[in-house]
Amino acid sequence: MRRLCCFTIGLTMLCLVVSAFALSSPEDVKARRGRSSAARPTPIPSSDSLAEGSSREVNAKGSRPSTIIVIDAGHGGVDRGGIPRQAIAEKTMTLDVAQRLQAVLVASGYRVVMTRDSDVFVPLPTRVAIANSYSNAIFVCIHFNSATRRGANGIETYFYSRDSLALASAIHYYVAGGAPSPNRGVRRRGYYVLRRTRIPAVLVECGFLTNPSEAQYAQSANYRQKLAEEIASGIRGRGSVASAAGSTQLAANSATVPLQPFIDQTRVRDPDISRSKRSAKRSSKSKSSKSRKKSSVASDDSEAAKTKPSRKKSQKKHTQISDDESSSTKKKSSPNPTED
Repeated sequence: MRRLCCFTIGLTMLCLVVSAFALSSPEDVKARRGRSSAARPTPIPSSDSLAEGSSREVNAKGSRPSTIIVIDAGHGGVDRGGIPRQAIAEKTMTLDVAQRLQAVLVASGYRVVMTRDSDVFVPLPTRVAIANSYSNAIFVCIHFNSATRRGANGIETYFYSRDSLALASAIHYYVAGGAPSPNRGVRRRGYYVLRRTRIPAVLVECGFLTNPSEAQYAQSANYRQKLAEEIASGIRGRGSVASAAGSTQLAANSATVPLQPFIDQTRVRDPDISRSKRSAKRSSKSKSSKSRKKSSVASDDSEAAKTKPSRKKSQKKHTQISDDESSSTKKKSSPNPTED
C-alpha cells in the first residue's frame, strides 16, 4: 500500500514538472540557454593557430603581386649581338638569363610577359609596343656588354625616365653587389627601348663577354642563375629604395636600398638609332650612286651613238677632201693643153 502511494506521488510530481516546462515562455528558454552557454569557458587560441589563420587569410585575399613584369631578352635571331668576331653570342646568354628570371618571378607569384622566348628577331618598336600594352607593369631588358678592349669589365644598369631610377637603383644594388665584377654604376641614357616606353624601364648590362674572366662567368649556368635571382631581388625590393635625403639613415634600416648615383649620358648617340640611320643613309647613297652610274652609262651610250654618225660623216668628208686633193694634184701635174 505504501509503495502504491509513493508511486502515485512521484507520478504526480513528474506531471507537474512537465507541465511547468510546457507552460514556460520562449524568452525564459532563451535565457536559460544563454546562462548555460555563458557558464562554459571559451578556449584561448594558441599562437600557432593565429599564425595559420592569418596565413589562410592572406592566401584567401590573394598574395599575388599586381605588377606585371615584362622581360626583354636582348638581340635574337639574325641579330647575334656583340661585336664582330665575338666568340660568345650575346643573344644566347640574354635569353638564358631571361628565362631563368621568368621562372624565379613566376615562383614568387608575379605575372611575367616575355618579348621573346626563343631565338627569334624582334624589332625594337615591337618590344616597346609589348611593354606599353600593359599599364601596371615594369620593363626589364637584359643585355651583356662587349668592347674592343679586352680589359673592359663590370656591371652597368641604364634608365631614362625619372620614374625608372628607383627600379634601376634596386636592380643594380643587388646585381652589382652579388657579382664578382666591378661596379660601373647606374647610367642615364636614351636607348630606344628606354626612351619610348611609358612604364618604368631599365636595361641591365650583366658583364662583358669580350672580357676573358666575365666571359667565363657567363658560360656558367650557376652564375646565370645567380644573375636572375639578383635581378628578381631588385624587382621585389624596388619599393624600399630610399630617397636622397634618407639614404644616410641606412644603418637604422638594413632593408632599405640606397638610391644609386648615376652618370647622365643622354647626349650620347643611341647606337640602335644611329645604326639604322647609317644603314638607311648607306642604302640611299648606294641607290643614288647606282642611279648616277646608270644615268652616266646611258648618257655615255647616247653620246657614243651621237658621235658615231658624226665620225662617219667626218670620215666621208675626209675621203671627199682627199679625193678632191688627189684630183687637183692630178690636174696640176697634167700639162695644160692651152700652154702648148
